[in-house]
Amino acid sequence: MMKVLNIRTSKRCEFVDITPLVRKVVAESKVKSGVCLIHVPHTTAGVIINENADPDVVRDIDSTLRKLAPEDGNYRHMEGNSDAHIKSVLVNPQTFVFIEDGKLVLGTWQGIFFCEFDGPRHRKIYIKILEG
Repeated sequence: MMKVLNIRTSKRCEFVDITPLVRKVVAESKVKSGVCLIHVPHTTAGVIINENADPDVVRDIDSTLRKLAPEDGNYRHMEGNSDAHIKSVLVNPQTFVFIEDGKLVLGTWQGIFFCEFDGPRHRKIYIKILEG
């Protein structure tokens, strides 16, 4: 089973907690044991699993990525979004989470974040549930 989530981001760089959306897809799948694959088909976005209890963690990640790939860097790419491409390489466009007893196997403080680096935009997130 594959599901496509459509989200709208509101800022150039933004981390959107998609954990509730992914949990809903897993519940609807009725899969009790398996893997949830999450893929972002965009070259200027990504997906991560990290702490979602303290918003300062995501702010620190964002701040560090901005230092590693500043928006106003001396880049060759003519579209003006090279920093977004570099950030997406550092973050990655996919991740996975195990499913057990019909639920995502995440740590106590973990959440799943869609990472926007070239917004605001309409984006897609593909979720594939594999039973097994």
